[in-house]
Amino acid sequence: MSPTNNTQSNTNRPLPNREGGGRVFFLSLITAGVLILAALFVRKHFEDMDLLSVQLVSSNAIDLTPSQIRSIQRIGRWEFLAISDEELVDTLRPRTFQKDDRLVRIYHGTLRLGVDLQRCQDDWVRPHGDTVSLTLPPIQLLSEHFIDEARTRAFYESGPWDARAKEQMYQKAARQMRQRCLTPANIRQAQEGAQAQLTSLFRTFGFQHVEVSFQPEERK
Repeated sequence: MSPTNNTQSNTNRPLPNREGGGRVFFLSLITAGVLILAALFVRKHFEDMDLLSVQLVSSNAIDLTPSQIRSIQRIGRWEFLAISDEELVDTLRPRTFQKDDRLVRIYHGTLRLGVDLQRCQDDWVRPHGDTVSLTLPPIQLLSEHFIDEARTRAFYESGPWDARAKEQMYQKAARQMRQRCLTPANIRQAQEGAQAQLTSLFRTFGFQHVEVSFQPEERK
């Protein structure tokens, strides 16, 4: 081919489209701006969610359900102090022309002091923030059968004694044990035991402070 034809071929090549390149660059800038704004929005959204989450976790409210309270009451009689006692009981039966009959017996017993949670009032548990206030029934003797008859023994015995006489001695021993053991000092000690054990229990629910009080003793 001649040189003239080559020159003509180069002249007919298309020139770069500068206007189209500028348009693509402009659209790229818009797309990048939209992506940046979207990223900032998402970041702000998650920061707000994190803040909300922290606020919920830092709440001082403690959820103590009625079911949990009922499960505690089902414990029933809760012992806080056990007192061992020993009593000597002596009885004498005079005889006119013979030596008097005499019976001396030794009784052992364990008196258990505590509260009966079944006697709690409906509002005995009152939570407020990180503190819970408890009102318990008065300290009481949890069982009237506190004498261990298997350990009862005769210390001295002369003359015949029937079951009725021995029952009277048993009741006398029980009265002496109650009088000796149901003292204000022992009741206070049982109350302190209740404070310690219930504080330990309710701290497992998340309470920092546990206030324990007792209902007044019922007048008989």
